[in-house]
Amino acid sequence: MAKNFVTMDGNEAAAHMAYPFTEIAAIYPITPSSPMAGLTDAWSAKGRKNVFGQTVTLTEMQSEAGAITAVHGALQTGSLATTYTSSQGLMLMVPVLYRIAGERLPAVLHVASRTVGTHAMSIFGDHSDVMACRQTGFAMLSSGSVQEVADLAPVAHLSAIEGRIPFMHFFDGFRTSHEINKIELPDMDAVGSLIDQDALKEFRDGSLNPEHPTLRNTVQNGDVYFQVREAHNTFYNALPDIVEKYLGEISKITGREYHVFNYYGDPDATDVIIAMGSASGVIRDAVDALRAEGRKVGFLQVHLYRPFSAEYFLKALPETVKRIAVLDRCKAMGSAGEPLFEDVCSVLMSSDRNIKVIGGRYGLSSKDTDPAQILAVFENLASATPKTNFTIGINDDVTHLSLPVKPFSDAKAGVIRCKFWGLGGDGTVGANHNTVRIINDNTDKFAQAYFEYDAKKSFGVTKSHLRFSDEPITSSYYVKSADFVACHNQSYITQYDIVDEIVEGGTFLLNCSWTDEELTAHIPAKVRRQIAEKNINFYVIDANKIAQELGLGSHTNTVLQASFFALMEVIPTEEALEMIKVATKKTYFAKGDDVVARNVAAIDAGATKLVKVEVPASWKDAEEVCEAAAALDVPSVVTGILEPINKQKGDDLPVSAFKGYEDGRIDLGLTAYEKRGIALQVPVWDAQKCIQCNKCALVCPHAVIRPYLLNDEEKANAPEGFITAPANGPAAKGLHFTMQISAYDCTGCGSCVACCPAKEKAITMEPVELNEEKNTLWNYGLSVSDKGDLFSPYTIKGSQFRQPLIEFSAACAGCGETPYAKLLTQLFGDRVYWANATGCSQAWGSPMPGIPYTTNKRGFGPAWTNSLFENNAELALGMFLSVKQQRQAQKTLVEAYAAETGSETAKNWLDSFDDFDQSRVTTDALVAELEKMDSATAAKILERKDQLSKKCFWMFGGDGWAYDIGFGGLDHVVASGEDINVFVVDTEIYSNTGGQSSKATPLGAVAQFASAGKRSRKKDLGAIFQTYGNVYVAQVAMGADPNQLIKAVKEAEEHKGPSVIIAYTPCAAHGIKAGMANVQQEMKRAVDAGYWILYRYNPNAEKPLTVDSKEPSLDYEEFLEGETRYAALKRTFPEHAETLFKAAKEDSGVRYQKYKTMEEM
Repeated sequence: MAKNFVTMDGNEAAAHMAYPFTEIAAIYPITPSSPMAGLTDAWSAKGRKNVFGQTVTLTEMQSEAGAITAVHGALQTGSLATTYTSSQGLMLMVPVLYRIAGERLPAVLHVASRTVGTHAMSIFGDHSDVMACRQTGFAMLSSGSVQEVADLAPVAHLSAIEGRIPFMHFFDGFRTSHEINKIELPDMDAVGSLIDQDALKEFRDGSLNPEHPTLRNTVQNGDVYFQVREAHNTFYNALPDIVEKYLGEISKITGREYHVFNYYGDPDATDVIIAMGSASGVIRDAVDALRAEGRKVGFLQVHLYRPFSAEYFLKALPETVKRIAVLDRCKAMGSAGEPLFEDVCSVLMSSDRNIKVIGGRYGLSSKDTDPAQILAVFENLASATPKTNFTIGINDDVTHLSLPVKPFSDAKAGVIRCKFWGLGGDGTVGANHNTVRIINDNTDKFAQAYFEYDAKKSFGVTKSHLRFSDEPITSSYYVKSADFVACHNQSYITQYDIVDEIVEGGTFLLNCSWTDEELTAHIPAKVRRQIAEKNINFYVIDANKIAQELGLGSHTNTVLQASFFALMEVIPTEEALEMIKVATKKTYFAKGDDVVARNVAAIDAGATKLVKVEVPASWKDAEEVCEAAAALDVPSVVTGILEPINKQKGDDLPVSAFKGYEDGRIDLGLTAYEKRGIALQVPVWDAQKCIQCNKCALVCPHAVIRPYLLNDEEKANAPEGFITAPANGPAAKGLHFTMQISAYDCTGCGSCVACCPAKEKAITMEPVELNEEKNTLWNYGLSVSDKGDLFSPYTIKGSQFRQPLIEFSAACAGCGETPYAKLLTQLFGDRVYWANATGCSQAWGSPMPGIPYTTNKRGFGPAWTNSLFENNAELALGMFLSVKQQRQAQKTLVEAYAAETGSETAKNWLDSFDDFDQSRVTTDALVAELEKMDSATAAKILERKDQLSKKCFWMFGGDGWAYDIGFGGLDHVVASGEDINVFVVDTEIYSNTGGQSSKATPLGAVAQFASAGKRSRKKDLGAIFQTYGNVYVAQVAMGADPNQLIKAVKEAEEHKGPSVIIAYTPCAAHGIKAGMANVQQEMKRAVDAGYWILYRYNPNAEKPLTVDSKEPSLDYEEFLEGETRYAALKRTFPEHAETLFKAAKEDSGVRYQKYKTMEEM
């Protein structure tokens, strides 16, 4: 039978092989496991059948706790049920895992194992989540590569059915889940035939059914509970044999040998490493290198971790072994050792084998683990006094547990190693996905791709690691010695050490606009020396110019992909270019012949317009031109942490760099020091055309546009080029108005231009010119004195004269969420406790080290925190109660002080105790008085003077939190009646995990888990909270009516009790046809069509409900047609679209009339 080679990542491999054995899939999205559920849903919608001849029934639950409970219910009633999860999601499932295992139900979980949040959250991979589940009773099966995932996923299902023990099949998040590789899929018919039909029948026969009823889950006491638990021993004792049997069957089908423990290396090895997961490929490479030198070393890979079989372990371990190093991919704080180490020690202590065992840790949060680090482990193991409890991959200069690492060459005959540096959103990653598929799908070669990202939500650095070979590729680590490196952004050449990793005689491609003469001026001397000394073949191409000339805008990926194939000849160039063209035609077919033609022309240009740089001999002796740098007064966190991380040198930071930051805290305002300069076009202000409305500043997602008022002296001292105009309005008489723009921090979204109401646009987008003058002008604006609230801060104009306390975030260009957050900080940021739900707003709000929340000139700013996805409301309530208690203690002390001294200042403070606006003023006066007093009471008050002024409490998060996973907690906290505010940025999908459906997703919308269109109506969250009768509720949309938004925010803060504001928030995932520059206009269209209703419900008002929306003036379906999430349904399921859109339109009309009727009641 011909081999079935395919290109896929670990997630797809797991989902593909799990689908045939699954009847029910209950899921909840979480990175990095979400694609498994998304693929399952898509296959089901397209009619793919499982081995039972049915499509899988997939249901999206409100949380992972809900998903595993639905799995539990499906199993109890006789269906084979599966779920997919990671990290905190798996933690939410733990209580039910115990129940499923205790009932011997054949569940299977496929887990892309990921770091569990501790001092920080990380979406990347290690084993901390699965290791927290090792005593739940679930069997645990580990895969170490994409190929192993495909081969072993069926083993989990088959073994669960026969052994009647639930399985957790896990593989490393990102390193395996997102690695793209060419693998051979096992013959599904052969694998499916392995199901133990008798065991399956026994499971179904024993399921709950009124026709043969039983009762499950009794309440037991100590007289019998212990015995029943011990009765399970026989099933777990038998399970390793069952797993070994199925591993043997899979081995026969695939020709790849699998065992409960797989040994690799010298049969007479003395030194062995034991590990599991994606490090397996790395360790094999190291073992090969040492054996080539004559060393007797080996590697024992763990596949079945639970039950941990002493019999199979000892059988697999060579009798000659004297020393073992156990590697764990997790940190067990306070433990004598990590989990796998403890298991190995336990087995050996109970055996007659006399072996030295040491343990170590590696790879937390996907920290790269390479062969050099594994060689260090072997060197340590063979030393006279090996270090135990060691670490690799970091420099631990505090507890000194890290091992020193020596250089190692991973060069292999026939393997081409490549690395591509790109900017998030520039198409580099997508092009490399395509490259790997072209090679794998059209040739006998093998291609592997893995992608490295920094912490930024958008516009971060991307590094694509690609390998090409004539043999299967198992090297699961970064490319650190490259035959080819491409730099797709010319600014990177001065920021990062890009050519360091190019091998002697390698090839370097730089996308830049520089001429031969300019190359010497722009490329740093160090880089020029390296190019010359290594005899690097240096090529340049101006892909940006080519793309613009062809009408492709900033999309250079097609050009540069063609350049790569032309230079490296992984396959003959003409063949490669033809394959790219075929793929391009397929990709862009729906967009018309013109778009296809332009992309085909880009391919030809990329191959023919390359310029080989004749490297001057003088480059070998290039010396840096030393210019006296201005001394910058920057915090140590900038030089010690932010700059190294942003230079892609975070891996080099020692443990000591984080002294004082161990608990996860970090300084605010760090994005101000980044100055990334990523925009190709930036806004330019025309003072003569400006009407000084400040709307451009209001809508700017990244706070790069700011108005200022200057007095005569400030205007006179302004640097050259600092443009002003006479300020409008009586309140600003005699002052000068300016609008300053930070070109270095802009993302070039164009929202400002789209929203400018001036008859002739007062702001236009023009090609960026970055120079020191731009920084000088911006910095002078920052230095202008605060003129106070000359205009009401609760107006568009007045609010924007206040300093935004969030700036330069890594949110998407045109982001709909950040303008809301920015406005809140301008109104309340210097006195706000901010509880942020996990999700998109956390991803752009707290990425290390680019912290966008900042402080005012007094040092005050948002006290920002996050706990989990599901518990943001409870977190906020705890914060509120704590501060309430502390302020009450202060009030008692001030009352005592007032009684002692008769202080009018203290009495004023007491009078304004609960007045948000006056409290700050009276607090400042009281502190000034107390600091002059020689009084024990005064001293006691001053100890906690930070609790004197009244603060406000806002919880901020998306619809995934508020409508779904966190709704129960949110409802409880709102029902408490406490004075807490809620701001929901409603994107109507799970934006941060890839666009999955939520209960905020409207009828007819296409989203993951609703690929055939959402069949249920959107939850009316505001209406639910109105039923309490004491909750302020509003629906807002900045672009539709910013004045209504500001009014709602003001009323919410003034309301003495809970408030909930729900804000319509367009997202890039919606596929807005007008582009993200028109996000604010899209909000207006939504309101004009009756898709989104603006209202304010104030329980204190005589007529509580005010509907701020007018009668719909835009056709409902015309609005839907403007977004791909709706328009796509017409192409894929036209019959569904007609029915669902009609129903949605009718619903919108009914909903509007319902609110208008309520308004009159």
